[in-house]
Amino acid sequence: MDTYRDLGLLILRVGFGLAFVWYHGYPKLVGGERVWTMIGDTVANVGITFGYPIWGLLAAVAETAGGLLFAAGLLFRPACLALLIVMVMATIEQFARPMPMPEHALKNAFVVAGMFLVGPGRYTLARMFSRGGRRR
Repeated sequence: MDTYRDLGLLILRVGFGLAFVWYHGYPKLVGGERVWTMIGDTVANVGITFGYPIWGLLAAVAETAGGLLFAAGLLFRPACLALLIVMVMATIEQFARPMPMPEHALKNAFVVAGMFLVGPGRYTLARMFSRGGRRR
């Protein structure tokens, strides 16, 4: 099974990363200040009571750029860390609601945390464009 490990990581990275961009990041990014403020007020759950539009914009950028970097395998661990922070905040936000439904954000947090530890695998854009092509 080790033969297909890197292919499996590639499929997971591209599918999960692009889904993050398409369904989470991009809609928030183009939503404008009203959406950024709604997303950003999540930080109030951890005691930050200022700059909601900025926090929301940072979350949208983290999900969009982080998802793209995750899919490409570039700056992989920093992208995982950014996505993990956003997913932890999303989980906290869910627990603050009257009817909490944190399963989606929590699941994503665990996937990103695991991928942070495992790494992007062999098939990344960095390796594709590096000198020497295929390295072991």
